[in-house]
Amino acid sequence: MSVQLFNTATRSLEPFKPLDPLGLQVKMYTCGPTVYNFAHIGNFRAYMFEDVLQRHLEARGFVVERVMNLTDVDDKTIAGCKSCGVPLGDFTAKFKAAFFEDLKALRIKPAAHYPAATAPEYIARMILMIENLQAQGIAYQAEDGSVYFRISKFPRYGQLAHLNLEELRPSGRIQNDEYEKEAIGDFALWKAWNANDGEVWWESPWGKGRPGWHIECSAMATALLGPELDIHCGGVDNIFPHHEAEIAQSECYTGRHFSRYWLHCAHLMVEGQKMAKSAGNFYTLRDLLEKGYTGREIRYVLLSVHYRLPLNFTLSGLDAARTALVRIDAWVERLRVLAGEKTVPAGATLPACERFLEALDDDLNISGALGHLFDWIRESNRAMDANEVSAEDAAKTLSDFAILNSILALEADKAAIPEAVQLLVEERQAAREARQWGRSDELRDALAALGWQVKDTKQGPQITRI
Repeated sequence: MSVQLFNTATRSLEPFKPLDPLGLQVKMYTCGPTVYNFAHIGNFRAYMFEDVLQRHLEARGFVVERVMNLTDVDDKTIAGCKSCGVPLGDFTAKFKAAFFEDLKALRIKPAAHYPAATAPEYIARMILMIENLQAQGIAYQAEDGSVYFRISKFPRYGQLAHLNLEELRPSGRIQNDEYEKEAIGDFALWKAWNANDGEVWWESPWGKGRPGWHIECSAMATALLGPELDIHCGGVDNIFPHHEAEIAQSECYTGRHFSRYWLHCAHLMVEGQKMAKSAGNFYTLRDLLEKGYTGREIRYVLLSVHYRLPLNFTLSGLDAARTALVRIDAWVERLRVLAGEKTVPAGATLPACERFLEALDDDLNISGALGHLFDWIRESNRAMDANEVSAEDAAKTLSDFAILNSILALEADKAAIPEAVQLLVEERQAAREARQWGRSDELRDALAALGWQVKDTKQGPQITRI
């Protein structure tokens, strides 16, 4: 089975075939954060689906070059730096650094490129693109100096979102892109400076100003990946107007089809409600880490629901993730003890591993894939209980699990067991051998309080982090 992806542009499931003549190289663009604050878990739901997509494509033999932009100039970042009384670059630097820390905590694979909108080379490219569009009569300058894209010049505008241009109305972020323009749907390519922008501006052929939101991504994507992309990702809230505008301005500039596949993830809710600070259910990653959850547990929850279905994020879900991870950890540790020093060369995968991969081939069917994983764990544990698994079998299972883990990134950190913990384990084992069951239970609780779980097996006690 080939990899099948649901293309927002066609509203259908399609076999994935990259533009590369050899069918290996994949150019992938993912919309990144606006760095005016710490990213919240709704943001990371999108970044997690993109991470699983990249990892699965790579597990299937593709070579992915991914770009994730950093939006470091817009109304929110400008308002933030003015409020703090610091230059724009100083204000956004803190949140850029925090974002990369969060990506590491969630085990999200680094992109090949993280272009920032304010980098001189991208500002220059944005100006070049706008000049080109203006020369074609596709862009025009309004009386206040701002430059707009004439959507009447691009008949396909609205097709990604399946919108009727006659019904377009300004709302949300579109409102921020409006000054004096010819048509209600026209969007800003370059915003003329005004007093609210303070010290944030660049010189341009149209006077002092700054780029519009949409042109930033088109400039960075085409600069790094070329005029045609294989995959462009984002949340469903990016479909219109952002991705619609990207298509229009990019294709008018390059004369090429901008992206072959468009993938969008559904919204994240918290405890069944839209996440909002006013509702008291707004979480950044840091908020959850302070509650005692780990990045690994949060990762499990964020990736465990199909990307095109709404994800209801709950604290009880995090607790369930902790239990699921303990089960995985215990299985892996049991296999390691049984395999001992035995290793096997990488080769054909076991049927259970292939079932997992085939589920993900079906538009990243993560629910089916995780179901196959836990079926595998259950069947494998039963076989080990019956002494039907050899050291070579265990080593082969571990080798195949490494393929799964290259996508899931859920395996426990290989941290050394602290000496104090090891002493408690040895004391508990001695108590068990002396049939001092009460003392054994006390020591089990003491280990749990230190964040370690002990499981008694025929091969001896197995220790895993909780």
